[in-house]
Amino acid sequence: MFLNNYQYPKKKETFKIILLFLVSIFIRIPIVLFFGDINLENEWIILHDNLTKHGTLALKNFEGYLLPNLWMPPLYAYYIYFFSFFKLDHQNFISLILFSQVFLASISVIIFYKINKLFLPNKISLFNALLFSLFPLYAYSCSQISSASLHIFLAMFFYYFFFQIVNNKKKLSIFLFSLIAGLLILTRREFIAIFALSSLYLFLFFKIPIKKILLIILITLITTSPYLIRNFIAFEKITIQAGFGYNLWKANNPNAKVEGSLLIDDELQQKIGAIPKDKFYRINEDKIFLKEAIKNIKENPKLYLILYLKKIISFLFIDIDSSQNNYYNPLHYIPVLVLGITSLFGIFLSSKKSYSLNYLILIFFLYIMVFSIFALLPRYKLSIIPLQIIFTGILLNYIQNKFLRKK
Repeated sequence: MFLNNYQYPKKKETFKIILLFLVSIFIRIPIVLFFGDINLENEWIILHDNLTKHGTLALKNFEGYLLPNLWMPPLYAYYIYFFSFFKLDHQNFISLILFSQVFLASISVIIFYKINKLFLPNKISLFNALLFSLFPLYAYSCSQISSASLHIFLAMFFYYFFFQIVNNKKKLSIFLFSLIAGLLILTRREFIAIFALSSLYLFLFFKIPIKKILLIILITLITTSPYLIRNFIAFEKITIQAGFGYNLWKANNPNAKVEGSLLIDDELQQKIGAIPKDKFYRINEDKIFLKEAIKNIKENPKLYLILYLKKIISFLFIDIDSSQNNYYNPLHYIPVLVLGITSLFGIFLSSKKSYSLNYLILIFFLYIMVFSIFALLPRYKLSIIPLQIIFTGILLNYIQNKFLRKK
């Protein structure tokens, strides 16, 4: 009798996980087939071609000199490159990348469900996971040649192992958390801030011993070290990625809106044109953009402060002045807007005595504050949507406990 009672909830939980996986798979297959990219484009095709033809990750070519990439985060380029080893024709190569992203997204939904169960009842956790799986922006993202699906996949495991460290402090959880942190830094440079805050939070609030925090930092450094060493050899500088100045300028120039602007005036173009075409080109180019961005901000601080606040509001809700294709499709902006509103109510209702919830709230606002420094594109919203869904679940749980159960 006891065994049967034990097996029943276990089977029920397995059924939920299988259901989430299958729903996620089957909702994305038609999206990939009808809306999926059919080619590598922009930076990805250049990086991939240089890897396959020349064996080097390079974005710029100066008359035969391939400048090692210091502009794009490297991990997704290597992710694409991995599939070239299957020696498929072009269309099957693209399809394999996209369907691999479908698989990553489906696994991410399961991990997201497990994270929700740390804070919410089973039914709301399942609802949240289904909402995440079916959320239009996320469902569509796997059909594009973009690092979004890989980033969300890694981010879900990052949060999951963060709470595993909090709950059991096992060495395996520490190792996996640190490994994934390193990979995330190679996916997006901004994740350095998330990792730093997470490590500090573990030490200050969850009282993880300093030895384990140092071990986390060491493993993360080891994970990123091959790329760090490569960049030090190539540029005599320890860095993951250049481009801070460019991205700051893109978001802070006279033509910039929430999504930034790439219009370069003649004076700035002349400065860029005078940069020597050597291995330090990207570093020197970024310095010029950084000086220009700082000059713009100093000359009109009020304008760029208002723009920064506008980006925060746009990131929380929607951009009311977007020029992106299909941004105002109701399937996109209505779910994003509703989630932005409900999540703020959920944050307000969250237990401020819960260190775990406070961590998610801090991460949420750190994302917003950091991303809003730069130009905002619609896909960046994916970084906070999982957190917004959790906070929305807290609102739903409050409504259920406060009103529905009384009836």
